[in-house]
Amino acid sequence: MDKLKKIAFIFLLTLFSGVFAVSAFFLGRYWLDSKQQSDKYDSLAEQVAQIQQAVGSEDYVPEVIVTSPYTDPETNEQTVILPEYAQLYLENPDLVGWINIPDTKINYPVMQTPDNPDYYLHRNFQKEGNSHGTLYIMEACDVNTPSDNLTIYGHNMKDGSMFAGLTSFKKQSFWETHRTLTFDTLTEHHTYEIFAVFTTTASVGKGFSYHKFVSAADQDEYDEFVETCKRLSHYDTGITPEYGDKLICLSTCEYSIENGRFVVVARRIS
Repeated sequence: MDKLKKIAFIFLLTLFSGVFAVSAFFLGRYWLDSKQQSDKYDSLAEQVAQIQQAVGSEDYVPEVIVTSPYTDPETNEQTVILPEYAQLYLENPDLVGWINIPDTKINYPVMQTPDNPDYYLHRNFQKEGNSHGTLYIMEACDVNTPSDNLTIYGHNMKDGSMFAGLTSFKKQSFWETHRTLTFDTLTEHHTYEIFAVFTTTASVGKGFSYHKFVSAADQDEYDEFVETCKRLSHYDTGITPEYGDKLICLSTCEYSIENGRFVVVARRIS
């Protein structure tokens, strides 16, 4: 009997050691991948910041001038890409903007591939396969006109990257000191004011389909969308967008409910 117990003990010890080794391997690979992706995006952010700082100096001369694929409807001429995004656009023309939220890790490029909507779900800026993915805009949205609402998707990563920082807005105290964010297009700088923060489900027929709102058919449809966002909001911000204000929905996964989504909604103020 003692011999059988010894054999069983050795077997279980070997089994648990193997499970631990495999778990440690995958965990280590995850954090190594996280570090590598963080370094890549930090490098992009530093490149953008350096050029933005240089643009303010009197002797600044852009290294490259790049025209965007978008035409100004008033002049009927192609617009010029902002200096800080010109080189990034040359590296990857799927780039359509840049988003930044202070005191979070959210300081990233934003992509769009209308013909392949979820292309960046599991690809980084360099188009390499990666679980972190890259922030991207829903295919139906027009960034430049723009649509009445732009929906941007991003993963809620355990390492705090991508759109994980959005969950800080669950606390009204955080919103009170971080009411605005910036989302630049390739050609314009814009600031947005957050007016609603809510949780819903993406399960068909159960939640609020915020992503389906792109351009309002009329004021009633616009007002209904705004009212629903405010009604679902975790707290009252006292801010109500008016018909004509351009909106942005920042969407990530929410794990407290089945197929959950956490959404931060803001209106453009400049």
